[in-house]
Amino acid sequence: MTDLATYQARHFLWQVEGRIARIRLDRPERKNPLTFESYAELRDVFRALAYADDIDVVVFASNGGNFCSGGDVHEIIGPLVGMEMKELLAFTRMTGDLIKAMLHCGKPVIAAVDGICVGAGAIIAMASDLRLATPEAKCAFLFTRVGLAGCDMGACAMLPRIIGQGRAAELLYTGRSMSAEEGAAWGFWNALHAPEALDAAAIALAERIAAGPTFAHGITKTQLNQEWNMSLDQAIEAEAQAQAICMQTRDFERAYRAFVAKEKPVFSGD
Repeated sequence: MTDLATYQARHFLWQVEGRIARIRLDRPERKNPLTFESYAELRDVFRALAYADDIDVVVFASNGGNFCSGGDVHEIIGPLVGMEMKELLAFTRMTGDLIKAMLHCGKPVIAAVDGICVGAGAIIAMASDLRLATPEAKCAFLFTRVGLAGCDMGACAMLPRIIGQGRAAELLYTGRSMSAEEGAAWGFWNALHAPEALDAAAIALAERIAAGPTFAHGITKTQLNQEWNMSLDQAIEAEAQAQAICMQTRDFERAYRAFVAKEKPVFSGD
């Protein structure tokens, strides 16, 4: 297994407290844009999380009042204009690989969004399992505003499943900002919190999840993602097999014994 608690990130802030990791992009003066290097390192860290036994939950947090302003105009978009197709496809596959790594990391990911959350930043929030925001959060899938299609990094597959086909189509065609109130009403945000309370709310939610049966949480995340393209019969069978696996864990036995003893179960993730 991989030990990530002592990992030293180069292109973003990485902090681990207990069994909760917190990621923050670290260019607050420019509203935290992504670069080629931060994309690649984030992809690699989320891939490593699949094999990390010292982290149970990830919080992708804001920094300096903003979440992420997308790809850096000067360091990403400018160079892309001069690239050939082979280089462009390598880049778009890399950005998609970050989302795949988030989906397959085996750990619940909580996005804590304040301020600007646009472009690839909006995609990162979308790909998280749970999303908290402030009333000041402005989320936009603004790819059409830079002359690109709205189908970026899985947006056309994932966003309609979260907020519905018509709402997703509007955001992806127009690139307009979704207000925090709209996002909460549409189910994109799980909850809204005041800016000064956002981090504490995200950590509290992470702690609640981390105190649960974390092996089983990994199974839940897998099934939430894999059942998108299953028939109902396939999904029911997959869940039967998944639950049978969870019934072999010590956490299942711990919960039973705690129930019999009228105590609260203490899970260990095994």
